[in-house]
Amino acid sequence: MTSPASPIDRTTLEARCKDEGFEGFGICKPDAMRPAGDRLREWIAEGRHGGMAWFEERLNWRADASALWPQARSVIMLTDNYGPDCDPLDGLKHRDRASISVYARNRDYHDRVKKRLKKIVRWMVAETGCEVKVFVDTAPVMEKPLAAAAGLGWQGKHTNLVSRDIGSWAFLGAIFTTLDLPDDQPHDDQCGSCRACLDICPTAAFTGPYELDARRCISYLTIEHKGPVPIEFRPAMGNRIYGCDDCLAVCPWNKFAKTASDAAYHARADLRAPKLADLAALDDAAFRTLFSGSPIKRIGRDRFVRNVLYAIGNSRDRTLHASAEKLRSDDDAAVRDAAHWAVQRLEQAL
Repeated sequence: MTSPASPIDRTTLEARCKDEGFEGFGICKPDAMRPAGDRLREWIAEGRHGGMAWFEERLNWRADASALWPQARSVIMLTDNYGPDCDPLDGLKHRDRASISVYARNRDYHDRVKKRLKKIVRWMVAETGCEVKVFVDTAPVMEKPLAAAAGLGWQGKHTNLVSRDIGSWAFLGAIFTTLDLPDDQPHDDQCGSCRACLDICPTAAFTGPYELDARRCISYLTIEHKGPVPIEFRPAMGNRIYGCDDCLAVCPWNKFAKTASDAAYHARADLRAPKLADLAALDDAAFRTLFSGSPIKRIGRDRFVRNVLYAIGNSRDRTLHASAEKLRSDDDAAVRDAAHWAVQRLEQAL
């Protein structure tokens, strides 16, 4: 199959993407991130992906974007700014309240980003007759290496994308197309000797610069890990009940960060610093209602309440003893285990 010539010039294409609200725009070839694919294979071989079995599934596609859709000639990478209006680390000080990762304090970004991408590709197809596929963090695509190859930033020592324009707060969207578009130059690594993201990690999840052991990461433990969290990590979780922003928030490049312009990414008032006592009282129906349209809904009530109980145990707040005590007879084994642990921690603090 021959790729169609593109009647869309870069300036027009970039303007269209930015009109849809995307902050950054870059283009690379699908095979531009093959070195990252080799590192991915090593990471999986070492077992650092923990229970995230989907990393092993379709590994050939994930490790080499050119194998995912061989007809694709170019990948358009886009960043969507979700910068917070406050320092996420401030929420860690209030131990009777929960700290939720910035990206999960409102609507699910997958739906928002994909809706914008689809508007762009409909226009592309109408203008050129090209073929397209869009991806937002739910397919076997390594978006971060592709974004770096497209010049949108670099993967920092915390393995996340860092942008000169918006710091660490970027959702990524990918448009694979049969159009043969001019490439952008990869961005140079600008981390230098900085170790801020490595040193702040509460559970020492970074085994070295650019090396993450997901099995120790609080984001993994609170979102992906099933069953009881290993006891050794529970105290370090603090009041983080869904994700962790520490390594992102401390990055010096956030001096260029700005608050998200899209109100759908602004924190809901009831999720900015919710009370642990209120969250511990959620049954399945109340959980589903509270987190309707939220990415948090994906982990389910039991895993969520498990996390809340770890935060209660770390709070040393005796007023939360009753909340934990009630859950010692919960139907879910991981919740019961977390409740016993929380009660013991609170009684030790009395």
